[in-house]
Amino acid sequence: MKAAPDVTWDSLDWRALDRLRAGFLDGQAAQGPYWKSPHDLAAYDLTYGERIGWKWDAVLRELRLRSWAPAPASAGLVVLDWGCGSGIAGRRVIAAIGPEKVSRLLLWDHSPLAVAYAVERARSAFPGLTVDAASGPSTASDVLVVSHVLNEIPPAQLSDFRSLLTATRSLLWVEPGTHEVSRSLQQWREHLLADGAHLVAPCTHQGSCGLLRAGEERHWCHHFAPPPVGVHADRHWVRFAQRAGIDLRSLPYAFVIAERTASSAPFPAGAARLIGRPEHFKPYARTLSCDAAGVTEVTLPRRTLPDLYKHLERNRGPLLYRWERQDNTVTAGESLIPLGSS
Repeated sequence: MKAAPDVTWDSLDWRALDRLRAGFLDGQAAQGPYWKSPHDLAAYDLTYGERIGWKWDAVLRELRLRSWAPAPASAGLVVLDWGCGSGIAGRRVIAAIGPEKVSRLLLWDHSPLAVAYAVERARSAFPGLTVDAASGPSTASDVLVVSHVLNEIPPAQLSDFRSLLTATRSLLWVEPGTHEVSRSLQQWREHLLADGAHLVAPCTHQGSCGLLRAGEERHWCHHFAPPPVGVHADRHWVRFAQRAGIDLRSLPYAFVIAERTASSAPFPAGAARLIGRPEHFKPYARTLSCDAAGVTEVTLPRRTLPDLYKHLERNRGPLLYRWERQDNTVTAGESLIPLGSS
């Protein structure tokens, strides 16, 4: 049986979106399932869910630039989309991995309505793939997909959730790029390290998080995903943005990619990742740089480093560099190709 009707911008239930948005803003999402009907999920998937998909597109694009993929399984990968909602994250990951490399996609959510919708959408997107509801929240998998769940996990479930993270071979986890959620994800990053995981991204090192050190409380690890070309001129998205009170130009996200056995080459010594978005002023650019030594605010003089200044202004890809600097002023910079590519 079909889980939801086809929904277009012309048939979109705007009142359902308003109700969902109100629930997200006042914290009701942490109090249990909030989907009332398949129409809710369809409206969400077309709008809020698609914006989450753009964040996943940015993360998966970075992994492709790094030539990283989950470790293969002889019988095909089992992928679990945990807390799946409408299933947008699982579908994006399957498309990026390649459905031919996946034996099963499993979906779990505290809402059976959401699971039914996500299963149907995935079966429609990948007709040859086995797609099923997971037997429970602790179902084993090769690849664990986690998306936008930190505000919704009950405290009593946190221990089991950590065990699930520890058991999976590859973890792909994306969250909103807000200060509160991102700093919570940074704490989970420390748990992953303590449990023996190898960090693939966004970090350039395997040490403790520099942003969790004393004095760095106002900073948080977040990045910005570019929206698809043409979104700003699309009347449907413009109307949605106005009604939802969002900026189509700003799509902050936080993420962690980890694996049980290191398969990717380590970054070169001194590799750093930029946090957030560099600020550009007429005489210089200023940015927050994170590496194995910690977090540092650096300035890049426009007069002496014009090419690097322009590169940072235009680059919309992963901001990873290796600096040469004196005090907090960069004297030379090398983009870690292809990671510095847009």
